[in-house]
Amino acid sequence: MRVDRSFMVLLAAAAVVVVTSSAGLWQLDRARQKQDLHDAMTARQAMAPLDSGALPCRADDWAAQQHRPARLQGRWLHEHTVYLDNRVMAGRAGFVVLTPLMLDDSGDCEADVVLVQRGWVPRDPRDRTLVPDVTPSDETVTVDVRLAAAPSRLLELGSPASGPQGALRQNVDVNALALEWGLDLRPGSVQQLADESPRPAQAVALQRHWWQPSADVGKHQAYAAQWFAMATIVAALYAWFHWWRPWRAALS
Repeated sequence: MRVDRSFMVLLAAAAVVVVTSSAGLWQLDRARQKQDLHDAMTARQAMAPLDSGALPCRADDWAAQQHRPARLQGRWLHEHTVYLDNRVMAGRAGFVVLTPLMLDDSGDCEADVVLVQRGWVPRDPRDRTLVPDVTPSDETVTVDVRLAAAPSRLLELGSPASGPQGALRQNVDVNALALEWGLDLRPGSVQQLADESPRPAQAVALQRHWWQPSADVGKHQAYAAQWFAMATIVAALYAWFHWWRPWRAALS
């Protein structure tokens, strides 16, 4: 059976309009999801700081509280300080310094240590394996932080080494660190927002321009506009060539 050519053109135009319109709606939904997530994170950042005893114990609770501020008291375990290599801040390569903090109050949680992303330091231009001395105080300190995920992982060639490692590392895993150090670590980590009190007399200043989440909804809205424009153009062209132009020709 021979299929009418005009019917095939109609099906093709309808398919393009449906697909492009669906893509535009999907982009708008992504924009809404990102805006909702950004609003939730902004609301958490404005909440009252948690204290040491109120830090979440479970990974899912920790994720639900990400970006919320906290004011912790405890003692640095500086013998376990780790330097994450190849970390970029303000366009420069360097190290993110990690030090566990023994909390003075663990609340109802068995884990009494939290991994702190203390800040960033530049790498020595002459010796990339030379790590700066950022040994914190041995005193009990008060640290303003915000809850964060575990430090992001970078591409690592080969299999990660097992067992004890040096202070300079490419990536870390919180569970592996807990086993290596023999400590009970909370899930995730926290990012230090300012120097602790009392302020340490360290030779190298730590920078803390931490990444901030962005709603970035404009990009999705622009993509949605492009998809809807494409759907409109296809529908308009079909209407012009198959309805409007034949109708005008019939009148003339």
